[in-house]
Amino acid sequence: MTTIEDTRKEMREYEKIRTEFYNFFDTNLAKTQNGQYDFENSKDLDPKEVYKHFFKLDYQARKLRGLLMEARGIEPK
Repeated sequence: MTTIEDTRKEMREYEKIRTEFYNFFDTNLAKTQNGQYDFENSKDLDPKEVYKHFFKLDYQARKLRGLLMEARGIEPK
């Protein structure tokens, strides 16, 4: 069984990776007047860089999902 401290550690890691992902967007994308990312008028993003950030975030989310499901006794379908 996973301890609450293990889950907290993984949650902090998820938040760190999510922040890095959005920092990447902030650095590489302009924003519209309402503060949303302007994908249409921004420079082209390197697909490999986008995937690198997405993969790290997705991997951590899946890892955290497993821990939370285990903690709640939820069986994956």
